[in-house]
Amino acid sequence: MSKRWRGCLLEIVETVLLTVVIFFVVHQFVAEPREISQASMEHTLEPHQFVLVDKLSPIFSDYKRGDVIVFQPPAGFQENGADIPFIKRVIGVAGDLVEIHDDAVWVNGVKLVEPYVYDGQPTTPTSGQASWRIGAGQLFVMGDHRQESQDSRAFGPIQKSTVIGRAWLRYWPLSTLSFVGSASYIGVPNASPLPSGASANVPSPSPSAAK
Repeated sequence: MSKRWRGCLLEIVETVLLTVVIFFVVHQFVAEPREISQASMEHTLEPHQFVLVDKLSPIFSDYKRGDVIVFQPPAGFQENGADIPFIKRVIGVAGDLVEIHDDAVWVNGVKLVEPYVYDGQPTTPTSGQASWRIGAGQLFVMGDHRQESQDSRAFGPIQKSTVIGRAWLRYWPLSTLSFVGSASYIGVPNASPLPSGASANVPSPSPSAAK
């Protein structure tokens, strides 16, 4: 093999290796694609749509109420019989008091206005609990399609350490190309401060307790 061809082959190998390394770094630390395979976020996100999950910005900007996040569910919980990450909306953050009554969600004593909820469905508890104080390092999450969602109503607040990232961009089908916005809740007071290391006193129901 001539030096010229050896040089070309070496360049090809280097290009392929560099591409693989860049893909790995981007996938692990910046963003990754995810297919929506659950109905729990209809109509905000529909099954078989694809989103990019932002892993980078949460390092600099913490998760907040209204964010749509992807996370690993608690052990024993599945949707549609598949052991895959869940995608839900953040309803409560550390220090928040989340309550469900009168077919609605209340955070720190204020009723949330939730125009994204599927067809205006009422929100009801799915276990014997209807009030949660969110602990340090935790998030309370729910799906927008409340009657089709296994969420914190069933398994309680999740640990932020299980969160993969924020749903950032809906990119497929191309006709749905758009940013996945975060909801805002006007009038909800800031969360109550929690003592260092405090956690929510939340029972852990068995998976059979969920809808």
